[in-house]
Amino acid sequence: MDTEILINFSYIVSCILFAFGLKMLGSPVTARKGNILSMVGMLLAVVVTLLSREIISFQWVALGVVIGVVAGLFTATRAKMTQMPETIALLHGFGGFGSMLVDWHAYHVHPTTSLIVTIPIFLSIFIGGVTFTGSCVAWGKLSERLPGKAIKFPGMHFVNIAVLGALLVLGFIFLSDPINNYPIFLVIVALSLIMGVLLVIPIGGADMPVVISVLNSYAGLVACTTGFVIHNTVLIVVGALVGANGIILSIIMCKAMNRSLANVLFGGFAPAVKSKAAGEKKEAKSMSVEDAYLVLEAAKSVVIVPGYGLAVAQAQHAVRELSELLEKNGAEVRFAIHPVAGRMPGHMNVLLAEANISYDQLYEMEAINPTMDTVDVAIVIGANDVVNPAARTDKSSPIYGMPIIDVDKAKTVFVLKRSMATGFAGVENDLFYNENTCMVFGDAKQTLQSLVAEFKASASHA
Repeated sequence: MDTEILINFSYIVSCILFAFGLKMLGSPVTARKGNILSMVGMLLAVVVTLLSREIISFQWVALGVVIGVVAGLFTATRAKMTQMPETIALLHGFGGFGSMLVDWHAYHVHPTTSLIVTIPIFLSIFIGGVTFTGSCVAWGKLSERLPGKAIKFPGMHFVNIAVLGALLVLGFIFLSDPINNYPIFLVIVALSLIMGVLLVIPIGGADMPVVISVLNSYAGLVACTTGFVIHNTVLIVVGALVGANGIILSIIMCKAMNRSLANVLFGGFAPAVKSKAAGEKKEAKSMSVEDAYLVLEAAKSVVIVPGYGLAVAQAQHAVRELSELLEKNGAEVRFAIHPVAGRMPGHMNVLLAEANISYDQLYEMEAINPTMDTVDVAIVIGANDVVNPAARTDKSSPIYGMPIIDVDKAKTVFVLKRSMATGFAGVENDLFYNENTCMVFGDAKQTLQSLVAEFKASASHA
């Protein structure tokens, strides 16, 4: 009895650490401490579980730990910042797959007719299968091993509905007699894996940040259902926390993209909106680095908008150096962060934090937009869809209604890009052709380093 009390007390402590850890992840200032708290909670939960449960073979557990540590270290050290979105998607998938296997084993070894156990088993297999294959497809799209655009085929929404209906019907049959319906169970496993593919392939690349967040929520829900199956309190609580946080984050991001959560979850169901044929466009103006420096040298207010291109160029340290030189020159420098900039939630925040850019300089879209018309220079580095004025003005555009950072209202806009290529949504950016916009073509890192060199050269001659 005393041992059971100690175990439950340890689980409560773990849950408290997880809860506070998640809360602290809400702010860049406390995110590192939140990670540490969550890791300590996980370590405590694992140790207590291993010491309190009947383990068939600690050798196999040790082997699993070694394999996991090696794989984790390899992934953490080899994955570049631009590869973090697809890496996280894959980790979500394996988390869901692991929970799915645990529940499969529980049913295979100890089949039962208790609905308290069999309903969570069905939900775990269903959601876990969707999470695993859906995450694999998201990984493929983000890593460009699969086409980033929406993949559709005629009658796709009917196929999706048919598969979903079959899963529900088979689930009812399985629950009516789980002991004698093992073949039905295997069909549910297969259909769940197929469902994950069908749900994610019709979702375009521009929606991938939301998809990652939704898959994160799915992984949490699978862990929660697994907790009910194996009677583990920590899994139930932590899974519910992760699932709820993922859903909340998904809703926030959907609002930032002017999309409903249902539209993202069932991306292939809604008809695609085609933008109107583009009329004659004025030539985009380009500017040399030297001329751009002269404009920046006179600026008193500068807003920098980072995007995925900043991560690709690994230019975060160069942009920090430029921001410091601008401040020494008397300019106020702020960074405008769109909720879906990059390809995963918080992508830009992590990237800028890596370069030790002060959290106080990071402003959310709602905070920066009211002041944008007072900004002397807005520098767009690798961002595209999140600064496209078509979201406000072109009702036929696929991104119409999506809240954007209003950089076009600044007195001067510099867009740092390699070319005039479209963004992840595949929509032409009207910003490039505005009167107050100048394109500074080239690698973002090299362009920023050249601007830094101009400022340093000017200071040395002063």
